[in-house]
Amino acid sequence: MDRMLYVAMSGAKETLLAQSTNSNNLANASTPGFLADLQQFRSMPVFGDGFPTRVYGMDERPGIDFKHGAIVHTGRDLDVAINGDGWFAVQARDGSEAYTRRGDLKVDANGLLTTGNGLPVIGNSGPIAIPPAEKIEIASDGTISIRPLGQGAGELAEIDRIKMVGPALDGMEKGEDGLMRQQDGQLLEADAEVQLATGSLESSNVNIVDSMVDMIEFSRRFEMQVKMMKTAEQTDESSASIMRMS
Repeated sequence: MDRMLYVAMSGAKETLLAQSTNSNNLANASTPGFLADLQQFRSMPVFGDGFPTRVYGMDERPGIDFKHGAIVHTGRDLDVAINGDGWFAVQARDGSEAYTRRGDLKVDANGLLTTGNGLPVIGNSGPIAIPPAEKIEIASDGTISIRPLGQGAGELAEIDRIKMVGPALDGMEKGEDGLMRQQDGQLLEADAEVQLATGSLESSNVNIVDSMVDMIEFSRRFEMQVKMMKTAEQTDESSASIMRMS
């Protein structure tokens, strides 16, 4: 009886974890450059004293869906998208260097060039600072030029270049902050072959229809596991009743 209850209980718990991953994908369906998390279930024996006679279903994230989202033209000067494979280098919340494909750039109150969620974009020598300017242009190779205040249309000054990298995908992993890093923790060198599409954004690669179907499936699976736990309780009560009668 305890085996039935344990399998149903662990199944319900892992189904909730899978549902949270799927919900996070859905919540980021409109986030530029977002890459969906993949998920799968597998049977896992419970090891301890004696033989591993108990097995539970474990939800795990086997990897990331590296399929690129669609590139949408916006016409905004600070919107950029990676053409093909590659990543922007940004400064994470903890100060470390990380990588993303999110290209809805902006200039914050301190003059730093940041992504839409406020992460500073890294250039040749650290976070990129933008002086006061009437116009900002970003070339396909990541070079940033500005037209200083009060200058003519032909007066452009090159100030920095966005660091872009093109590592092998099998060496990348996604952190809890949603940013990509090398599995060995090493920093990547800039790759001159990575090019940008300016005035455009890469959309999320989340398939909303598939995610909604998965949400319904996980909900029904959770309900089934709860029913199994109730059945185990009823069977245990019936067994106890029979023992009392005897």
